[in-house]
Amino acid sequence: MSDLRLPALKKNTLRQRFTMALSRDWQLWVLLLPALLFFLIFCYFPMYGVQIAFREYKPAFGITDSEWVGLEHFAEFFSSYYCGRMFYNTIILNIYGLAFGFPLPILMAIMLNQLNGKRFKGFAQTAIYVPHFISTVVLAGMIYLFFSPSSGIINKIIELFGGESIYFMIEAGWFRPLFVGSDVWQNAGWNTILYIATLTSIDPQLYEAATIDGATRWGKIKHIDIPHLIPIAVMMLILNCGSLLSSNTDKALLMQTGGNMETSDIIGVYVYNTGLGKAQYSYTSAIGLCLNVINFAIIMSVNAISRRLSEISLF
Repeated sequence: MSDLRLPALKKNTLRQRFTMALSRDWQLWVLLLPALLFFLIFCYFPMYGVQIAFREYKPAFGITDSEWVGLEHFAEFFSSYYCGRMFYNTIILNIYGLAFGFPLPILMAIMLNQLNGKRFKGFAQTAIYVPHFISTVVLAGMIYLFFSPSSGIINKIIELFGGESIYFMIEAGWFRPLFVGSDVWQNAGWNTILYIATLTSIDPQLYEAATIDGATRWGKIKHIDIPHLIPIAVMMLILNCGSLLSSNTDKALLMQTGGNMETSDIIGVYVYNTGLGKAQYSYTSAIGLCLNVINFAIIMSVNAISRRLSEISLF
């Protein structure tokens, strides 16, 4: 009899604890309420519409009255002619971005941390943060201007040294370097904020003790800075791996031309053109749901591998 009453007692205990915590810290719960409502309304409630990926959605019939087709849209996407190319272009673009864009903020944070002059350090931080606030449209326009075959400064420099003008925006081989390079230039400085915050939180006595022991600047970086940066860097790597199938669709659309279609045809662009251009909402919703499931599987796998190898993980 006592065994049957045990779950009820546990529920009552949890309820009492929650009631006490709510009455004791109600001001904190009130402050937290807007954030909870935001995620509830804009993140969780819209998940009701995910079911259109399994229906032949017609706006006239609504979501629930549209015909149920099951996995038909998923099968159509994976059997399409350009599916393999789009997956490859998206993954390789994000792998390049991760390979070049992930370590650079760490290196920049370490270098900024070594600067002694406050004014110069502040100027350097401001200079590398500013590109982050440039809109995608303006950035794409800058790329077109700088790499123009007739008046672009890059081609002018190439011609100055005796080379021939290059049609960067038309040749398919140049799309990935321009896309990844501009993304690194725009966001690398902004991504240093988290690492700089980690370095500034290190106890200064560690540096003083290392100086007394005769450690060089490189020795302090190797034995103090890097060990403190590893946990946060691993967590950021796990999060970045969870978006290997997600790209900056706006930028890819703006940079896409008829000549570079072979490498710029990524999944995001295809979803935009098909979903909004051809009004195939159910089909593109199925693609988006599939990508989210794959990204979720990737982040869970990388998290498990990290937990086993380094004992560092998100959860």
